[in-house]
Amino acid sequence: MKSIDADIKAGSFQPVYLLYGEESYLKRQYGQKLRQALAGVDDTMNVSFYEGKNINPGEIVDLAETLPFFAERRLIMLENSGVFKSSSEELADYMKHVAETTCFVFVEEEVDKRGKMYKAVKNVGRAVEFSRQTEEVLTRWILARLGREKKKITRQVLQLFLEKTGSDMEYIDKELEKLFCYTLGREVISAEDVEAVCVAQTTGKIFEMVDKIAGKQQKQALELYYDLLALKEPPMRILFLIARQFQILLQVKDLKRQGYDNKQIAAKAKIPEFAVRKNFTQAGRFTFAQLREAVEDCVQAEEDVKTGSLNDRMAVELLVVKYSRG
Repeated sequence: MKSIDADIKAGSFQPVYLLYGEESYLKRQYGQKLRQALAGVDDTMNVSFYEGKNINPGEIVDLAETLPFFAERRLIMLENSGVFKSSSEELADYMKHVAETTCFVFVEEEVDKRGKMYKAVKNVGRAVEFSRQTEEVLTRWILARLGREKKKITRQVLQLFLEKTGSDMEYIDKELEKLFCYTLGREVISAEDVEAVCVAQTTGKIFEMVDKIAGKQQKQALELYYDLLALKEPPMRILFLIARQFQILLQVKDLKRQGYDNKQIAAKAKIPEFAVRKNFTQAGRFTFAQLREAVEDCVQAEEDVKTGSLNDRMAVELLVVKYSRG
């Protein structure tokens, strides 16, 4: 990110930029920054947008070779094109000698770093990964947003807010906007405001479901599962998230036993630091053997669905019932 900021400040740009990773909010922000710096918001003649995987590489190359119209450069922006996961020989070869008057900006969710396209871009431009931000960075960003709105919040309420939203900045941004509207005319945001307005992400509901499972509260665990189904969450996604939660618990429990502190555990388990304590508390309600068995059962449930032994909804329900049985 700093390298892009430096390029914009110096007015010296690379022929190709690749913005990738799971933090959509930052990718969008930096995509907009580059668009404004490279072409300005009013230039529609020399800016082309492509979205999705159905792009024609030959058409892109032809456009890149076309001189800009009364401007310094032509900007081609591509979002989730998939060319960094699938083979795109023509584009990969073209990246090595992009026209001096053209600049590419790719915004992708996933990339294959072993692929020709990634290596080509890495050699001639900038490939910047936007990963989930640390609790410290998120806290500074949220406090800055609150400051601009002349709002105040205690650390305890901020912690509650982050527990609700998780570390996805795009989701945090939406929930902050809701809070600002809800507390219009008031300076301080309270825990009651957060509880009234902020909706827990699906991952938060999964955490709560596993909590009910650990507490052998079968009725409540199943109710949470049915709530997720009512919200049109696919059963296989719910299964994936349950499996992921059990894997996190197993990893957190093991790392804690090895003597790692919360910051190190957060980095190794790839979860926000504020979530480590809650996950460790939840992990304490399971033995190592139970957690390993739960992960294995999740894999088996997925296989049962894929082979047609069980339908997806029933497979997840049986898993919830087994581990929440008193």
